[in-house]
Amino acid sequence: MSRVGKQPITIPSGVTITVDDDKVTVNGSKGSLEQFTMPGIKISQADGMLNVERQNDERQNRARHGLIRTLISNMVTGVSQGFEKKLEINGVGYRVQQQGTDLKLNLGFSHDVIYHIPAGVTAAVEQNVITVSGIDKQQVGQVAAEIRALKKPEPYKGKGIKYVDERIIRKSGKSGKE
Repeated sequence: MSRVGKQPITIPSGVTITVDDDKVTVNGSKGSLEQFTMPGIKISQADGMLNVERQNDERQNRARHGLIRTLISNMVTGVSQGFEKKLEINGVGYRVQQQGTDLKLNLGFSHDVIYHIPAGVTAAVEQNVITVSGIDKQQVGQVAAEIRALKKPEPYKGKGIKYVDERIIRKSGKSGKE
């Protein structure tokens, strides 16, 4: 039995879950999310708890069991609390400004980089910290990764865009003749 899949999902107050044959819909105070279900996985709801069970021990069903449970758990967390990632910009002359829903980044290139924030995700800028937030964990992580990929942190001076909790391992640089 899957260690992740067998754990029940607690449904907080204010969150409603609708289980159909082919999809699960989660509604909460922050919005609504939808996830398709996979064959061989059964989802049942009782007493403020949601249980994910598999029909048999086939290899595919074992693989999907924990995945579906985690996806639904992330949806419940997203519509009730939301997710956020923080990115930090380091470097002389590296700046970020918010223009409507877009981000305008000065990253040492000959031109400014404009990043369009997709629907469902919001970005807030405070000095050199970008906060990406939304209800879909996968989409928030993807947007944060795309912003970081614009100028990855380099190991010599640490210039670039990094996650706030990320640690950059520094290199010493050239060692001259002695």
